[in-house]
Amino acid sequence: MGHSGVVTLQLRAPRHQVSRKSIVLWTLNAAIGWAVVLVPQLIVLLFTADAPGWQLALALTTAVLAIAHTVVMPSWRYRVHRWESTPDAVYTLSGWFNQEWRIAPVSRIQTVDTKRGPLQQMLGLATVTVTTASAAGPVEIEGLDLDTAARLVDELTTTTQATPGDAT
Repeated sequence: MGHSGVVTLQLRAPRHQVSRKSIVLWTLNAAIGWAVVLVPQLIVLLFTADAPGWQLALALTTAVLAIAHTVVMPSWRYRVHRWESTPDAVYTLSGWFNQEWRIAPVSRIQTVDTKRGPLQQMLGLATVTVTTASAAGPVEIEGLDLDTAARLVDELTTTTQATPGDAT
């Protein structure tokens, strides 16, 4: 505790990793994203009788970048992504190349939401979004298994209701 009973929050590494299934989610998301870029290039190459060399070079460069990103990024992200909820705050560390550390004091939490896109539903994963009055935007914990996400939402809802503060 800091002066006058105020809790002092410090940036630190959160304890919990996200689900290992997040690696599959991020791999699929990367593959789909790159396919949107690469498939049109390949279609142009296939249906152009004498495509210029730069189009082939562009498609090859795109393919190399796509493979490197799809292979490296998911595991790297998994090693980085961490989260933790305490009675005082929600801590997150996310990203891979650019990493972001966030602390959301419980007294500032306004809403707690869960979202599940089609791939997350298929893999049994969820994203928990903690919205605060911060200009930095909500804190998202992506890649939680369903049971963990449900427990976290229940815990944060209970803790937030019991915490004095105006959430602003």
